[in-house]
Amino acid sequence: MNLTILFVAVLALGGISFWAGLRRAESVGGSGTIRLHSLPGYYGWYAALWAAIPALLCVTLWLFTAPWVLGVLTLSSVPPEVAAGGETAIALFLNDVKNLARGGIAAAPVPAARQAAELYQRYDTSAFLLTLAAGAALGGAGLSAGLRRIRPELTARVVVERSMNAVLFACSTIAILVTVGIVLSLIFETVRFFERVSVWEFLFGLHWSPQTALRADQVGSSGSFGAVPLFAGTLLITGIAMLVAAPIGLMSAIFLTFYAPRNVRGVVKPVLEILAGVPTVVYGFFAALIIAPTVRSWGATIGLDVASESALAAGLVMGIMIIPFISSLSDDAITAVPTALRDGSYGLGATRSETIRLVIVPAALPGIVGAFLLAISRAIGETMIVVMAAGLAANLTANPLAAVTTVTVQIVTLLTGDQEFDSAKTLAAFALGLVLFCITLLLNVFALRMVQRYREQYD
Repeated sequence: MNLTILFVAVLALGGISFWAGLRRAESVGGSGTIRLHSLPGYYGWYAALWAAIPALLCVTLWLFTAPWVLGVLTLSSVPPEVAAGGETAIALFLNDVKNLARGGIAAAPVPAARQAAELYQRYDTSAFLLTLAAGAALGGAGLSAGLRRIRPELTARVVVERSMNAVLFACSTIAILVTVGIVLSLIFETVRFFERVSVWEFLFGLHWSPQTALRADQVGSSGSFGAVPLFAGTLLITGIAMLVAAPIGLMSAIFLTFYAPRNVRGVVKPVLEILAGVPTVVYGFFAALIIAPTVRSWGATIGLDVASESALAAGLVMGIMIIPFISSLSDDAITAVPTALRDGSYGLGATRSETIRLVIVPAALPGIVGAFLLAISRAIGETMIVVMAAGLAANLTANPLAAVTTVTVQIVTLLTGDQEFDSAKTLAAFALGLVLFCITLLLNVFALRMVQRYREQYD
């Protein structure tokens, strides 16, 4: 809550500074602000930057240093009996103090924890008020300096645009660093996993049972980490989903582009794209409550043994989920085909269906293939539908009527609950995540290359 108030205060300070800079520019620019180098709005943004940046730096400093400072100050209230328990006991005590100070509930707080929580809350309030006052002072000083610099010859537009370029560059750099951090974290933990389990067993093993004993005196399985059943289940469900989504998505794109009247397209296309906004847990409920029992009953009527949770049920619902991806991207690829190709085909006497089959679709094929590959990446990363409709059993089978599981489901299972991040069981999730990351990355790169080659051909 305090952080929200601070950022709202920074935004309010920026708005006030913008108005003050705008009025200052109008006053120094004379009649009609003809003498100004830039438009008055740029001078407003110039003043807002001078005020908001120092205040924002103050808030950021508080955000990163306040937890450490408050923790150090609270250490003085740690009772001797807790301090005698070592660093773990002190950390648990401080965690209870923070929970109590924020209105939460501690598991079993010692009597001194409530007094320490009151002290922590007072420190937190004092730090917040001090940060608010310091931010306001720095912002006011920055606003005063910015207003004094506003003159008709000031190149405010250049300064503001360079500042925006710097902000955009910083945002893109942060995005790149976050991506690199994610990849490195996966790689480091995967290396730790392969120190315990061989790469050959993981990539080519046929049995997946990651349960391990956490202590030497504990009875438990030694674990088996052959991931082939997970890869097979992922490919099986994704294949079923694409058998459903690929023809329906492509045909719906062709219908909406060439056959549907304008008013029908205006209604059907938004309704179709609504499917992309439905939460996946809703699809999971639909698969578990409607599709899975229906598939099982249909199988029983013709003498087939269908599991209550099957790859077929999950694949059918997942295919429905990714129809909008294929339809929308295929529609864009088909629409981007030059009309000259279509007119030339009609001029040679081809019918509309022949033009679509022999001219439009081949010309748009790279874009359509890119849509398929992006849809496959979406299907591979799906979790909730598989959990609720296909189960958790790691079966190595090609039978769509059997229960299977996928890579993403096992990652969630391995990291659910209290886990020790130094066992092969937990580290296996990072190895699975790295494999999944490499697969989806290759699919996305290949899809983008296909789309780029298509665009280069017709630009």
